[in-house]
Amino acid sequence: MNLNFRATIFALLAMAGLLNSGCATTASATTDNQGQLLVAPLLPDYKMEITLAKLNEVIAKAKLTQEQLARFHYDRGVIYDRLGLRIMARIDFHESLKLQPDMADAYNFIGIYYTQEGEFDAAYEAFDSALELAPDYDYAYLNRGLALYYGERPQLAVADMRAFWQKDPTDGYRALWLYLAQERVDAKQALATLQLNRQQLHDDAWATVLVDFVLGKVSSQQVFALAKQGLKTPSEYVERLCEAYFYLAKVAEHQQQNDKAASYLRLALATNIYDFVEHRYARVELALLANAMAPVQGS
Repeated sequence: MNLNFRATIFALLAMAGLLNSGCATTASATTDNQGQLLVAPLLPDYKMEITLAKLNEVIAKAKLTQEQLARFHYDRGVIYDRLGLRIMARIDFHESLKLQPDMADAYNFIGIYYTQEGEFDAAYEAFDSALELAPDYDYAYLNRGLALYYGERPQLAVADMRAFWQKDPTDGYRALWLYLAQERVDAKQALATLQLNRQQLHDDAWATVLVDFVLGKVSSQQVFALAKQGLKTPSEYVERLCEAYFYLAKVAEHQQQNDKAASYLRLALATNIYDFVEHRYARVELALLANAMAPVQGS
């Protein structure tokens, strides 16, 4: 590999840094008479598509070590995941593990896909592998906790969500997921814990708005209004709506307003923020709601 080509690869990896940020696109929004914001779905950043094309070329033509090839398959899988191309992403993550079996990140992604498909035993195994390789991998605790949550193992889910929360008690999302897991075990205690954990959150953080909504301190209209404030990127508004719709749906479900919850979940899916946990599990939640709302046979 010559120096210029190597420099090109490093540039690609730097460009792939956009994987950790939102897609830079503009979206328009309107408000219906119930206060629900309707937003144009987020479109992929053209830079992401260029990076994907370059990665395809590198994987196909470059002379790479096995470890380098594994990393490029993983990076391409992350882009596919952000684009909502889960099958293509899954193929790349499996390929990266064939080449480098100790890649905890790839196990984490594969576990997420198993969870979304309801294959919980396979998901647990994948997350166990990730944590065996990287015991401090906090998002593997979150994702295994989600698998346990949807796999109807609430006590174990609480343990993982607590481990995830303890790594950063100032993160409102961690407080929310700990609450949702605890609610399955003891709803009253879960609410009391969330109220206590709220004291460690920053008042000006967006995630704190969502926590305050769950605690009944702000209304849904206030959530939507606050979602527009302090935006740093063009995509951040759509990302916030994706999150807001999901947690509003969970509260509506708790209040046995299943039709309202289903509407919010469809709105979360419509944002196309494929790599957000709220988007990943909105479809799972929607399927669970559909089963709950289905008429009992023979009734």
